[in-house]
Amino acid sequence: MNSGAICRRAALGLAVLSTSGMLALVSPGSAAAASYCAGREVRKLPFSTGTVRVYKSGGYVCAVTFPKRQGPRKQMSVSVQARGSRPAADKGVFAHHAGPAKVHAGRRCVWIKGSVGTGKVSSGWILC
Repeated sequence: MNSGAICRRAALGLAVLSTSGMLALVSPGSAAAASYCAGREVRKLPFSTGTVRVYKSGGYVCAVTFPKRQGPRKQMSVSVQARGSRPAADKGVFAHHAGPAKVHAGRRCVWIKGSVGTGKVSSGWILC
């Protein structure tokens, strides 16, 4: 292999690593939530102290709450309720996230709630 081919391969490898590193910096919560919830992201519910990310796959709806700023452990919660059913929830003092909370909704509407500290969000009936 000549030195030109080696340089091209090294440049390509560096470009791929740089791009993947930038993507990880741009959306760290998205990658983390995707590892907890299967499916595609269908909603982001931002609020003053965090964001709830909502995923859907095969009739299941899953949600995870992330704080706006990483730091010491704080009170967090997330809940998902399919219309006509009881909510699935995760509540406690966490350092990184609350959840995942997952329900089988089928084609029913769901109500998502999330909180970090004193900030909170409530979606109303969505994904109907």
